[in-house]
Amino acid sequence: MTESESIAYDVVVLGAGPVGENIADRTRAAGLSTAVVESELVGGECSYWACMPSKALLRPVIARADARRTPGLRQSVQGPLDTAAVLAHRDYYTSHWQDDGQVGWLDSIGADLYRGHGRLTGPRTVTVTGPEGERHVLTARHAVAVSTGTRAVLPDLPGLAEVKPWTSREATSAKAAPGRLVVVGGGVVATEMATVWQALGSQVTVLVRGKGLLNRMEPFAGELVAEALVEAGADVRTGTSVESVTRENGTVVVVTNTGDRIEADEILFATGRAPRTDDIGLDTIGLEPGSWLEVDDSLRVTGSKWLYAVGDVNHRALLTHQGKYQARIAGAAIAARASGTPILESDPWGAHAATADHAAVPQVVFTDPEAAAVGLSLAEAEQAGHRVRAVDYDLASVSGAGLYADGYKGRARMVVDLEREILLGVTFVGPGVGELIHSATIAVAGQVPISRLWHAVPSYPTISEVWLRLLEAYRDN
Repeated sequence: MTESESIAYDVVVLGAGPVGENIADRTRAAGLSTAVVESELVGGECSYWACMPSKALLRPVIARADARRTPGLRQSVQGPLDTAAVLAHRDYYTSHWQDDGQVGWLDSIGADLYRGHGRLTGPRTVTVTGPEGERHVLTARHAVAVSTGTRAVLPDLPGLAEVKPWTSREATSAKAAPGRLVVVGGGVVATEMATVWQALGSQVTVLVRGKGLLNRMEPFAGELVAEALVEAGADVRTGTSVESVTRENGTVVVVTNTGDRIEADEILFATGRAPRTDDIGLDTIGLEPGSWLEVDDSLRVTGSKWLYAVGDVNHRALLTHQGKYQARIAGAAIAARASGTPILESDPWGAHAATADHAAVPQVVFTDPEAAAVGLSLAEAEQAGHRVRAVDYDLASVSGAGLYADGYKGRARMVVDLEREILLGVTFVGPGVGELIHSATIAVAGQVPISRLWHAVPSYPTISEVWLRLLEAYRDN
């Protein structure tokens, strides 16, 4: 094993996923020398095992579903999907699990890439052990940013390792559709992967411990998604937990708390995430290995002047787009502090405050129907002590929805702060609503008064006309 001399940078970034890339982009734009450390593929979870492969798999599924609801097309798309072509489409969007393009982008902005496992070995110091055992000691003049993301959590079931269960990684990178698939969980990964593999020919059984799917959204979101999964042929069981899992002669055998025995070819556990902080040297700076890292709104770790935790590791909003937003804020804060700026713009919605993490987090679940939400649900707003009113509307009653698809099913809700008459949250469920949510994000993040929203005229006949209908419903009741 060889060790290089210590190399000094202004900023050292641990993790080269979308979050780490965005931190590097912002710090390099500010003229700060930046090193990026990555133990796997540059581009991270999102590029190879999450956002990109899952949406590439889902797009043909959703397109076929939309075509089947369109006069003149439905008879042409009654056959099965071409599974091989769908998987090839997925492989293209993961760059066949090669990161040359993303490495080239890092090089283009002037960031130095170190491949290997990076660990903090003291204040402002990261030691990288490379693939051949070589070691590089990197020191940071201004900041170390941890953006190592999360990993899937598996339950503590005896013998589970021998079963070789799927996590989100296997579910998005599988080379063939299993004949029978059990999906354990009711969140985003569970519902999206159930949608994909049922459409690609698997017989899917979804086991949900709670009362329904997508429990972090308005209840009607999970209800409509569950209804559609059942209509597609999936078996959705709520109030059901897994008591044991074995693999017998290649077959997965699941026994549930209700005493049911389910046989399958594969089982996917989509039951939560844990931070990838267990082996990055947190103990050398007085922090607990494996813990989530608490940060302020500039993404600086509590009690530190130089350590930042950006993206999933801080547990604020486990979404790629939100992590990239945090990275832009953190990069600006690092640059400002490095330049000696005495006071940061840290008030809500300031240049150095990730305020959207608290007030305007958007998310789209790419199921059929799509579910999209931003801000607070009705229950969250009430629990936070706001005086609110929920305004609901049947999306199928909007002219644009009927034109989009025969038999359109969907629902919209806006949560109004009655004191300020602004929106605290918006939820849409229905085909095509993923492209509708940014209008809601602008309304929530911009705290646009309802009186002004009346002047934001939706084009006719689009699904966006639901905005007018929601405002009318608020006015008339």
